[in-house]
Amino acid sequence: MKEATGELNMTVVTIVLIGVIAAFFTVFWPTIRSSIEDTWNKNANSQENTIKP
Repeated sequence: MKEATGELNMTVVTIVLIGVIAAFFTVFWPTIRSSIEDTWNKNANSQENTIKP
């Protein structure tokens, strides 16, 4: 019976942690995505300016 209780506790901990991680990305994803897009666009623009004569 102790094994079943331990496995249940680990399952609950895993589900809770997955929920916490999902909530974190739900809250912060727009900021992360915006930062990535800005960096990507700056890099693309700087390369475009170097190629033009």
